[in-house]
Amino acid sequence: QVHLVTSGGGLVQTGGSLGLSCAASGLTFSRYTMGWFRQAPGKEREFVGWINWSGGSTYLADSVNGRFTISRDNAKDTVYLQMNSLKPEDTAVYYCAVLTGSERSGASSYDYWSQGTQVTVSS
Repeated sequence: QVHLVTSGGGLVQTGGSLGLSCAASGLTFSRYTMGWFRQAPGKEREFVGWINWSGGSTYLADSVNGRFTISRDNAKDTVYLQMNSLKPEDTAVYYCAVLTGSERSGASSYDYWSQGTQVTVSS
């Protein structure tokens, strides 16, 4: 059974940094593209970025490009999201997920979601 656990969220001031982790089990992690999404209260789930199976290719949404970085360690079955220069609008619950479909920026292409971790950026 696939299980994803996110950790590392918390409260940070504007301009600060946080690093999130997503540990996977129950799948051959190194075969899968992994995605990060976020959801703020009252809003739809928003795509943040993805990283391909090897870590050699990543893509970030315009809203976070240049501030966030995605990486992975296949030996540890873990994907990371490093968030710098955080803004209040980055406040959301952050999720990682496994890509099983074809549209890498679409939530419907992902299965096996993590439980999410809260990130709050104070102004």
